[in-house]
Amino acid sequence: MPLTLYGAILSPFVRKVRIVLAEHDIAHEHVPVPPFQQPDWYRDISPLGRIPAIRDGELNLADSAVIAQYLEDTYGQTSLYGDNPQQAAQVRWLEKYADYELAPWATFAVFRNRIVKPVIGQHCDETQVREALDDRLPPLFDYLEGLLDGRRYFVGERLTLADIAVTCQLINLAHAGELIDELRWPNLSSLLSQVSARSTVSALLPAEHQLVGKMKEKASGSLTQPQ
Repeated sequence: MPLTLYGAILSPFVRKVRIVLAEHDIAHEHVPVPPFQQPDWYRDISPLGRIPAIRDGELNLADSAVIAQYLEDTYGQTSLYGDNPQQAAQVRWLEKYADYELAPWATFAVFRNRIVKPVIGQHCDETQVREALDDRLPPLFDYLEGLLDGRRYFVGERLTLADIAVTCQLINLAHAGELIDELRWPNLSSLLSQVSARSTVSALLPAEHQLVGKMKEKASGSLTQPQ
């Protein structure tokens, strides 16, 4: 029985795991599970009801960082954690930075307000969006830009989970209509372009763009309907 991934394709954390699966060429099935109003059986796999989660044989795992490490340890042929313990520690730090510092503003403030809320009948809080874009995200980007400093990748000379985790948050920003300022953050903008161009990432994006388009159409229709 192949490994099964559960989650919604527009989640940056689900996307992260999908990219790891593709980078390691791991056969799997994908079962769509939304972040909210999940089926009752999903709690048996993800006790906190969060996405993503996986089932591999008798093993159930939730949390994208835990899943990525498990996939690396179990199936990985080319390391996504660098070449030594020092690089692995740097990768884990930057993955955590993406998940806990970038995500609250890139995904939960900008993407959720611009894309998700209108679909479920809630108004976009543009004040929160502007706070994220004008005040919260720039210093986070400044830090990442300084780390890259003309290099292609954050850690070492090849793609790692650090690059994947950061890129996944930037993709959600792009879905919400916000691109990295390539004049202010040229290295970060270049990273987004080159990682997005990898076949393991680019293969995922058409379906995401299509879904975002449908969500925008639905939101537009709901906003124009008489109350």
